[in-house]
Amino acid sequence: MTPEQEARIIIDKKLEEAGWTLQKMEELNPRASLGVAVREFATDTGPVDYVLFIDGEAVGVVEAKPTDEGENITVVENQSKRYAESEFKRIKKSPEIRFAYEATDLIIRFTDYKDEKYRSREVFSFHRPEFLEELLEQDDTVRNNLKRVPEFDETGFRDCQVTAITNLNQSFAENKPRALVQMATGAGKTFTAITQAYRLLKYGKMKRILFLVDTKGLGEQAESEFLAYKPNDDPRSFSQLYGVKRLSSSYIPNDVQVCISTVQRMYSILKEEDLDDADEEESLETYVTADSKTPKEVVYNEKYPPEFFDCIIIDECHRSIYNVWQQVLTYFDAFLIGLTATPDKRTFAFFNENLVSEYRREQAIIDGVNVGEDIYHIDTEVTQKGGQILKRYIEYRERKSRKKRWAEMDEDIEYDKSTLDKSVVNPSQIRTVIRTFKEKLETELFPYRKEVPKTLIFAKTDSHADDIINIVREEFGEGNEFCKKITHAAKDADTVLTSFRNDFYPRIAVTVNMIATGTDIKPLECLIFMRDVRSKNFYEQMVGRGTRTLSLEDLKKVSPSATESKDHFVIVDAVGVTNSKKIETKSFERKLGISLKELMLNVALGDDSEDTLNSLAERITRLDKRLTKKEQKDFVVIVGASARDIAYNLLHAHDEDTIFERAQELASSDAPNEKEIKKAQKSLLREATDPFFNPDARDFIENVHKNHTQIIDSVNIDSVLFAGYDSQKDENVSKTILTFREFIEENKNEIIALRIIYNESYKDRPMVIQQLKALYETLQQKNLTVDRVWEAYATKDVEKVKKRSTMAQITDLISLIRYEMGVVTELSPFADCVNQNFKDWTFKKNAGYLQFTEDQMEWLRLIKGHIISSLSILEEDFDYTPFDRKGGLIGFYEAFGDNYKNILYEMNLELVA
Repeated sequence: MTPEQEARIIIDKKLEEAGWTLQKMEELNPRASLGVAVREFATDTGPVDYVLFIDGEAVGVVEAKPTDEGENITVVENQSKRYAESEFKRIKKSPEIRFAYEATDLIIRFTDYKDEKYRSREVFSFHRPEFLEELLEQDDTVRNNLKRVPEFDETGFRDCQVTAITNLNQSFAENKPRALVQMATGAGKTFTAITQAYRLLKYGKMKRILFLVDTKGLGEQAESEFLAYKPNDDPRSFSQLYGVKRLSSSYIPNDVQVCISTVQRMYSILKEEDLDDADEEESLETYVTADSKTPKEVVYNEKYPPEFFDCIIIDECHRSIYNVWQQVLTYFDAFLIGLTATPDKRTFAFFNENLVSEYRREQAIIDGVNVGEDIYHIDTEVTQKGGQILKRYIEYRERKSRKKRWAEMDEDIEYDKSTLDKSVVNPSQIRTVIRTFKEKLETELFPYRKEVPKTLIFAKTDSHADDIINIVREEFGEGNEFCKKITHAAKDADTVLTSFRNDFYPRIAVTVNMIATGTDIKPLECLIFMRDVRSKNFYEQMVGRGTRTLSLEDLKKVSPSATESKDHFVIVDAVGVTNSKKIETKSFERKLGISLKELMLNVALGDDSEDTLNSLAERITRLDKRLTKKEQKDFVVIVGASARDIAYNLLHAHDEDTIFERAQELASSDAPNEKEIKKAQKSLLREATDPFFNPDARDFIENVHKNHTQIIDSVNIDSVLFAGYDSQKDENVSKTILTFREFIEENKNEIIALRIIYNESYKDRPMVIQQLKALYETLQQKNLTVDRVWEAYATKDVEKVKKRSTMAQITDLISLIRYEMGVVTELSPFADCVNQNFKDWTFKKNAGYLQFTEDQMEWLRLIKGHIISSLSILEEDFDYTPFDRKGGLIGFYEAFGDNYKNILYEMNLELVA
């Protein structure tokens, strides 16, 4: 046989698989079935290899070629077109040929001549006769419909979503088969995709859309969003308009318009193989089986032919689908839309470099869609260097069963960090990390929180996760509900995940891969890496779990002691993952320890380095989230632009793409030269830094910054946070203490006037608190707060400084001045002093003839709290909160009778002694 004859055998088989009845000219019966393919049909320009009949009418042609002509298959399109326009012999009225195929035994290309600017495309196999019949009955083609979709109603959509949908519409109108949407985690990728699916079904007249995910959890999450979605132009929900089905078996109903499926399940459906439900639990990023690196080949399935779906939306399309699972995507004759926050080179290549929308995380943070992160390092000797165990009797443990035994080692062993928690488990290393985390929570990471913020720990394996859970519970002194495992091996993982997201418990969850990507946990404020990550994309997806924004009201539902909305999260790096050359991930904040005032002044003095501008952008972005409406208006008037625009300019002043675009504008050329590019960057740097050359603008920003004290505290904490394991730690501490000493020296006269503070003379104390407030304002002008000074002494004189259990009071300034001036040898919170004195005084009173009732003790505790913040208690203070709720001075008199004045005098005297 000739190569073409060999190819014809395969082509015949593919036509028959697709439901076509094959005939020779001499046995012609075009109505023998719905679809008939007649070989060697004569035309006035020569015989065409196959003519396709639908219900007796000629509608298509197939031109067959041998394998070695596959590289020239597009050239054959001219031949197909010639036959399509020829006079068909033995047919009285020349048919209107609409469809054309060019085929070898390996490749099939298809053209629908009704498409405007029709273009051939490669298809997995021939379309079924029923499908071509449907196309013939439709008013127009899907591709033509997509050129005429109505204008998009932008109401309720973010700018990034509007851009994505608008550009997707353009991509479809231009008949581009693949499109990529890059959108930061939390920016609404799924919402955008559902909107596009709705428009494709309604205006594009598509029949079915496949929403493809790679884990069951993501499928459930997508299903919920589809069911809840309501379009702008219809009062009904998506599910009332179109059928939505998440596939959980091998059956796909014909009457649904949106199918949600994992890649794994869709592969098993096409192959008609059974699928273990457990195979849908783990992400393709970490999906490992014996043949996980072998490409998954599919074959023709007549139940679900290639034309079954018109569009496939691939969620998290950065995953490992391009070499192993690619045929699941390319099997269907469908448009492909990829969604990801972290594309790589494979992603761009697969989607034909058709990036229709790019919304990076940096911009999402500026826009308030995401929050940024602070990075805190915990380095231990074993983590960094591993360890050595000399030959001895030692404990062994089976990884899965956890069965323990003692046995003598065969030889000495040395292990490194790559072996840790796999073949060697060192409980001390885990304990050291967890214990340090617990200690730093209260002082540096999340001070003043009464409960542990929602924290997710990434472990290496399920065995490692179990070890971490046991040690977390022990170190925090908590029960089972406090810390839970959320891994594929955990039977109640979905239930625990729901509780972790919505309930008070668990406070800490430990996972391996299950919720490392894609899963929304908005209240999450801390990520602890106790495993390394080799993939940059996987790492960025893991970090994305913490980026979601959350209002104070919603945050308090699971973390009641939160005082501000979620404006950042913390990465605790216990394995050095953030230092990896492959990851190269840094927080925008590069200047921890330098005040906002100093940053702005440095810019005015000519520092326009990338680190400085990025850090300033981060500070301005966080401040923007705190501004009142009036402050936002004042910001524009005084500074010259909104805080968001200022941050945007700062962040993009060193961005290569932005610089190149500016150079193109300035040079009026698509290819600016090096000189023009430098000029463009200079222009961007000037725009970004100009506002900070205005002293009035700097003063305004600094004053607004001070008005939002949580912001000031956050910056100071960040300084200590990052410096905790930084070589600059001692330098920062020394600088803070030196500045505080200079403050005392510069304000010596005012401090002398306050000798009442430490010479045990307590009259005129209300005047003292006013003077103390004025003194504190002077201290703040040096960019120092009580918190920052206290932490500096706590770092320098660890054994002499007591921790504060509550937020610093202004009266703690008294304790700091006394300590620095040598009046006391230990630095204790002013509240501790008052609490101890209160305890001693009430004990002495109750030991005598006077016994306080519970109601009286409640009054006394309220007075103690007032003295902690105000130094003294006066009769007029009872007119205000919290005393007014108990009846004010009259209520106090009713509780203590004529002795009430003596009680007030003694408390004023004794509690501040």
